[in-house]
Amino acid sequence: MICVSVFYPAAGESRFDLSYYLQKHCPMVVDKLRPFGLQRLDVDQGLSGFSPAIPPNYLVIARLYFDTLENFQAGMATVGEQVLADVPNYTDIPLEMQVSKTQSF
Repeated sequence: MICVSVFYPAAGESRFDLSYYLQKHCPMVVDKLRPFGLQRLDVDQGLSGFSPAIPPNYLVIARLYFDTLENFQAGMATVGEQVLADVPNYTDIPLEMQVSKTQSF
């Protein structure tokens, strides 16, 4: 299984509309990428670092799970522009992405 992690760093006075992200953006992403093998989308909202006194490194981390790397790449080639065009509607944070092979125990 492939995990695509999307990180939104906690950076000063950045804007992130969590309601829009959860109610509009994420459902749109699922709708557009499910035909390309998207298995699930998980969203983590950062609360703190190692201890409650330390702020989180990331405001939000999204994890998209695909059956194959090729299906993720095909999905992004087909609908990636539409998905990324929606980003300014909920944030001004430059997102970071990582594609990983994931293993469960």
